[in-house]
Amino acid sequence: MADAITVMVVDDHPIWREGVARDLTERGLDVVATAPDAGAAVRIARAVRPRVVLMDLNLGETSGVQAIEGILEALPETRILVLSASGEHADVLEAVKAGAAGYLVKSASAEELLAAVRRTADGFPVFTPGLAGLVLGEYRRLAGTDHTGPEVPALTARETDVLRLVAKGLTARQIGERLGVSHRTVETHVQSTLRKLQLHNRVQLARYAIEKGIVEE
Repeated sequence: MADAITVMVVDDHPIWREGVARDLTERGLDVVATAPDAGAAVRIARAVRPRVVLMDLNLGETSGVQAIEGILEALPETRILVLSASGEHADVLEAVKAGAAGYLVKSASAEELLAAVRRTADGFPVFTPGLAGLVLGEYRRLAGTDHTGPEVPALTARETDVLRLVAKGLTARQIGERLGVSHRTVETHVQSTLRKLQLHNRVQLARYAIEKGIVEE
């Protein structure tokens, strides 16, 4: 368990919350805490510093979006994966805009959930089939119709190349192979780009690239 992914489960239904925590634990993840509402989620997350927070959006009288924003303000490196009964487009977009790394509906199987948590921990955006296209479409709409690749003066040409491939979901090693450089060099470019754009993680980089039209077609 020393190298297990640490997870916090947030849901206002105790039976569901404990059931999900048990399923993840049985499959090798380290569930370090659970929480029933937004306030507790933010407070407990600050104390246990989980790598991934798996949370519902509907937390009774409190909002999961508030919890997302509060957790990321305190722990910008933590990844948040929404697990919700709602597949409404407005809920999905609101969660992603607040900083969620992914969104699954509760009809996902235990194995699908396990795979999603692992990919989220590795820095990849994860969505229930059909929702990824929704998010991409919304960011393209907000960015306008010009996708010729706007200039980003703050970035070098190589940083922009790396950013395009990060937006495709490639790992540092895959990007390195594509560009003919080491994965360490790729990580250096990623960290430099994060600093320049004042972002915190690869998920935010991917969203930035989509918003600005810096994507590889």
